[in-house]
This record gives sequence, structure tokens and C-alpha cells, in this order.
Amino acid sequence: MLDSKAQIENPQAEVSPTKTCKEDNLDAAALKNAKEVIEVLDSAGDWATIESLVAKDATFTCQAEALADVKTVKEWYDWMVNFKGNIAPDGRCTIKSIAWDATNRKCLFYAVYHATHTGDGGPMPATNKHTDTDYVYEVVMNDEDKVASMTKIWNDMYCLKELGWA
Repeated sequence: MLDSKAQIENPQAEVSPTKTCKEDNLDAAALKNAKEVIEVLDSAGDWATIESLVAKDATFTCQAEALADVKTVKEWYDWMVNFKGNIAPDGRCTIKSIAWDATNRKCLFYAVYHATHTGDGGPMPATNKHTDTDYVYEVVMNDEDKVASMTKIWNDMYCLKELGWA
């Protein structure tokens, strides 16, 4: 069996199967922890349940104007608590797919966030408009299987327009 680089060089070559997370307990733990963190963050669940799964001062980045001031995973959690608690109480995510890069200890999550602006918070009174907004997280795990950093790829303007804010 050949590796995937050999496959690229010779497309007819046979590729060895990729090792699954079940075959590598360290990878399985990292992926499980990353998924748990994502689910709590995007549901504005209880920070105490994931605090031990997030490295101290884990960074958060996103090239979206709405999140320009959010710099840590904890700040992202606080932003989501405000959004779900005061703006869109029905907010929830649906994870569509997950990928694990064992070499770089990174998880990729493609998800859709569903929310309706019915709360009193936000830039204007409740619009009662709904969004289904796509996004991707890249979650980097450290050697202790904790979230070291997160990057969110998200078109915030699409979301804001759907909610009637832009």
C-alpha cells in the first residue's frame, strides 16, 4: 500500500486506508474534546463543563466585523451567551461534517447556525427574522488534548442581512 503522496504522483497507485480515530486513543480524545467544546460554545451551554478542555488563554480569530473584538475562546463563549440569551434564544447549531488532521492535531467542523431574532438585544428591536448561516471552525488541539486555538470562517454580513440588521 502506498501513501497519498504516492497516489498524487501516480493516480493508479493503491492508497493505504486512513487510520480512524478509534485506532488512536489520543486522536479520539482530542476529537471528542473539540466536538464537546464546539457544542457547548454554539449552544451557549455551561462554560464549567468545558473549561478544563480549553487551554488557558486559547485564542480565537475570525475575519468577520461582528467578531472583531473577540480574541479568546472564552470571549467567544461570552459573545455566544449574550447572543443566545438576549438576541436569539432559539439559536442552535447543526454540525454537518467533521474532519481530523492527526498530523497537525486540527479538527475542522462545518456547521450551520439557526437563529431567529426574537430577543430584546441586538442593534435594534426584535425583527423576528431567521438565519441559517454556514460556518467552519478550525480547532487546534494541544498535546494535552485541549483547545489551543480556534479560527471561525463565517460570512457575518449574510447572517446580519438575513436577521434584518444590514
